[in-house]
Amino acid sequence: MSKMSTRAEQLGAFDRLLTIMDELRAQCPWDKKQTTESLRHLTIEETFELSDAILEGNAEEIKKELGDILLHIVFYAKIGSEEGNFDMATLTNSLCEKLIRRHPHIYGDVEANDAETVSQNWEKIKLKEKGNVSVLGGVPKSLPAVIKAMRIQDKARGVGFDWEEKSQVWEKVEEEMQEFKAEFNVSEDSEIDKEKATGEFGDLLFSLINYARFIQIDPEEALERTNLKFIKRFQYLENSAKEAGKNLSEMTLAEMDVYWNEAKRQ
Repeated sequence: MSKMSTRAEQLGAFDRLLTIMDELRAQCPWDKKQTTESLRHLTIEETFELSDAILEGNAEEIKKELGDILLHIVFYAKIGSEEGNFDMATLTNSLCEKLIRRHPHIYGDVEANDAETVSQNWEKIKLKEKGNVSVLGGVPKSLPAVIKAMRIQDKARGVGFDWEEKSQVWEKVEEEMQEFKAEFNVSEDSEIDKEKATGEFGDLLFSLINYARFIQIDPEEALERTNLKFIKRFQYLENSAKEAGKNLSEMTLAEMDVYWNEAKRQ
């Protein structure tokens, strides 16, 4: 573990970054050309790269990707200052003020002795600040569906709309499972109403995400870990078949299962 920097060193490093950003914006043809719109898709990509590093538990990569995201924040602030909208100081002070407002148990006279109460207070203050008609108004429309479901449920919980016991949530999962099974009977080959079955499957997924939340599992992370596990095993299958001089498309499922089971033992 590397030696941690002093506050003065941290401030000095940040000042150095701001200076470099000023120089790049003034002198580099690529940096001079960028706008908030042109940076947007790159920022999204950097965020996913950070997510990958976190899932891999790679501290060095996490540091690198956080640096890339910090660069983007500084870049947006620089563009904001050029357009007369905001700069790094106004951006940072606005954040500080928001943190103070949303932590009245630290900076005010409100009591909150557990994380759940803090979360509920945060959502109530946020709702009041933004003036949203709906508690769910602050959930970004473009969020991936699994993450969006988690955020919707979190926000509803923030105002007290939630199950009391996880057993109730699991009962809901089983109820939705039965409804989906009734709509899509696996023992029959008859054509199904795809529209209705899709709705029932969505209800089932939503209830499973809700249960995951209750037992403090991040469903997006859980699914991504399973994706990575599948990729690793499938690539083992591909490589093993290639080494044996076989083509996957010409192998039987039973033959592929041999390599798949080997992959599971790796």
